[in-house]
Amino acid sequence: MRAATELGFVTPTPIQLQAIPTVLAGGDVMGAAQTGSGKTAAFALPLLQGLQDRAEETQFSARKASVLVMVPTRELAAQVGEVFRSLAQYLPIKLKIAVVFGGVSINPQMMALRGGADIVIATPGRLLDLVQQNAVKLSWVQTLVLDEADRLLDLGFADELDDILKLLPAKRQNLFFSATFPEAVEALVSNLLHEPLRIEIDSSPENDPVIEQRVFHVDENQRTQLLVHLFKENNWDHVLVFAATQYATNRVAEKLQRAKIYATAFHGGLSQGARTQVMEQFKANRWQVVVTTDLAARGIHIPKLPVVVNYDLPRSVTDYTHRIGRTGRAGESGLAVSFVSSSAEPHFRLIEKHQGMSLPREIAAGFEPTATEPQVSGLSLSENSPVDQETSPSEAPLTTEPAKITGGIKGKRPSKKDKLRAVAKALAAGKQAP
Repeated sequence: MRAATELGFVTPTPIQLQAIPTVLAGGDVMGAAQTGSGKTAAFALPLLQGLQDRAEETQFSARKASVLVMVPTRELAAQVGEVFRSLAQYLPIKLKIAVVFGGVSINPQMMALRGGADIVIATPGRLLDLVQQNAVKLSWVQTLVLDEADRLLDLGFADELDDILKLLPAKRQNLFFSATFPEAVEALVSNLLHEPLRIEIDSSPENDPVIEQRVFHVDENQRTQLLVHLFKENNWDHVLVFAATQYATNRVAEKLQRAKIYATAFHGGLSQGARTQVMEQFKANRWQVVVTTDLAARGIHIPKLPVVVNYDLPRSVTDYTHRIGRTGRAGESGLAVSFVSSSAEPHFRLIEKHQGMSLPREIAAGFEPTATEPQVSGLSLSENSPVDQETSPSEAPLTTEPAKITGGIKGKRPSKKDKLRAVAKALAAGKQAP
């Protein structure tokens, strides 16, 4: 309670109110709530309480991992670890909390796991690496948490999760938390969870964050100048800008720097140390602007972030929701600005349709668009830029030039299975495979 009070937790959020009693009782939970709803504390608080209770009953096996939290990205792993450590700091038992993820040397993590750990927070690939090195054993796990369960499966971690599940005790508590539960997660729930408490916090005025959304109709080649104009006109001093590619984040950040705005880029091409440093400095208000890919759309909490800008629109409606959800958190209000060119107009209409909203288009004086005919713009993968698999394959660099074929909207591009079927069909017809 002391730690929770210091962190500003006074009144439980809806998902905390419903989940905590069941987690304390050892039951399974399937919790769905929008971003920024307090899902991490909804499982961290009762799990820490459970460890404390078992210690008092002398049933606690110190340094034998009893809680395993699986997350899809390095940033989310670090953030969940920070929440656990903050909430556990005043417990009479001293818990060892290990946070492990790929993209960095495995040796320091192996050293940190010497002597075991009570709570392990991990990305799937690195956890399997550590198991193979005998650095961690999963046979003592009593509670498995899948945080951002939908993204774990969406990013192609299904096979790795299956390998991990085979190493866990059959009898355990399972907690799945996510913003959405698509069919793949539902199938996993039916196989793993036993009579779970299903929590779905519907979007409603009392639950929704207070986020004002504004849309500016602007030509693509005028977006950076408009961003500078809005920044200076509104005296913004802390802004998160989303762009489509790693290249675009670097380019936009450089242009903002030339406009005397203290900006930097944040994406999967940076080293883990650089990424950690950028985010820590941004949270401390040492950067005015961070230009990022969808790497920062989930799993990163930036306290009191007032403004989010969609320089490029996201591929999917879900990503749009997570992007703007970086602001308006913990009861604060926020502003989400989107730049929509004529070529991007059809895609934004799809976002509006799925969101059940219609936003007026604004035109800033001096930035009147010259292109008025809506055109479908194509988004395609770049062959030359690396993708950070442990972080976010959805961050694969994109090109936003108009294309002859439509694409870039989630669900419209051919899947791997579609391509394989096309190859098989061509071979069967005796033609040369594409």
